[in-house]
Amino acid sequence: MSEGFRATPPEQQWSSGNDGDAQNGEVGKALLVGLLGGLLSAAGYMIYRRLPDEQKERLHTQVRTQIQQKISEIRENFNL
Repeated sequence: MSEGFRATPPEQQWSSGNDGDAQNGEVGKALLVGLLGGLLSAAGYMIYRRLPDEQKERLHTQVRTQIQQKISEIRENFNL
C-alpha cells in the first residue's frame, strides 16, 4: 500500500495501552462466564440423565406449559 493513502496519520497509534488492558479484562470476564455456564449446564445435564422417566416427563410438561404461557404473553403484547 502506498503512503499516499493512509487511514490514520503515521504519528497516530492504533490504540492506547490503557484501552487494550480494559479490553483484555473484559475478554477474561467473558471467558470466565462462558466457562462457568458450560460447567453448570454439564452438571445439570448429568443430574437430568439420572432422573426417573416419570420425573423427566413431569419436567417436559412443566417446560411446555411455561413456553406456551410465554408465547401467549408475547402474542398479547404484540397483538398477534
